[in-house]
Amino acid sequence: MITVIQQGLFTTVQDEGRWGYQAYGLPVAGMMDRYSGRIVNMLAGNKEQAAVLEMTGLGAVFKFDEEQFVAVGGADMGVRVNGTAVPNWSAFFVPKNGEVRFAEVVSGYRSYMAVRGGIDVPVVLGSRSTCVKAGVGGYEGRPLRQGDVLAIGQQGQGQHREQILPDDFVPTYDNKITVRVILGPQHTMFSEEVMADFFAKPYTVTKQADRVGYRLTGTRILPIGKADIISDAMYQGAIQIASHGMPFIMLADHQTTGGFAKLGYVIQSDLPKIAQVKTGDSIRFCCVNEAEALVALREEQQVYRVVSDIVAR
Repeated sequence: MITVIQQGLFTTVQDEGRWGYQAYGLPVAGMMDRYSGRIVNMLAGNKEQAAVLEMTGLGAVFKFDEEQFVAVGGADMGVRVNGTAVPNWSAFFVPKNGEVRFAEVVSGYRSYMAVRGGIDVPVVLGSRSTCVKAGVGGYEGRPLRQGDVLAIGQQGQGQHREQILPDDFVPTYDNKITVRVILGPQHTMFSEEVMADFFAKPYTVTKQADRVGYRLTGTRILPIGKADIISDAMYQGAIQIASHGMPFIMLADHQTTGGFAKLGYVIQSDLPKIAQVKTGDSIRFCCVNEAEALVALREEQQVYRVVSDIVAR
């Protein structure tokens, strides 16, 4: 069992997401930073769909009633075990009655903790992910609170060892990022000049930035006619342009339909970069085609295969 001693700013149970229910109005949810979530599961010796803890901005404090094998990664929150610092992107043992403490974020924005066996909360529609907006999944459909007690799943028979992820696979987090975008279904609603401005100039993340999505501010992107459309399907990474001309990037807990033009989509492999920026940070967009997006996805999958081989040695 794990007891929450301090809850942090926004700590939830997440896995790969709740797929197949958007047609019924239920968001996918899941890890905001898929790369970090998958890597910490690998380091902990879990399957990639195991549930982990996602912390945002300010980390939580946990008390372990038994020895457990733990991995941490994503944003650097100065993790300590019983007061002793441990490296980010590492796997280690926490002793019986040990305390794992995450502090305020040093770099990045979202940190992840995996425990060997996964966080054992009820499976709801095929997933353990928390969707706070719907009150579904995770721990009672909400962020964790002080005093909550979490169960750990069965650990299996595989070996596990303390280790640190090689530097080649550790992302760097900056307050200025560039992400790749493929054009969306309504990009022809914008002139070539407006599209050129969108890709040429940076945008700033506003205070309206959470698991639903990030509203940006910068150069106005105005359509040739009206910005609104007949509502259609929404997908993670969609860049919606509202009537005031500012972009909004849809993220893990986004609504399933939307009535504003979608200029483009942030490619899946770059969504982890979005997850690690915060209010005041800068985002630039780079236009790529579908073939380039597929190459990026294959490269990401290859990284997972290589890391899996390394941690299994």
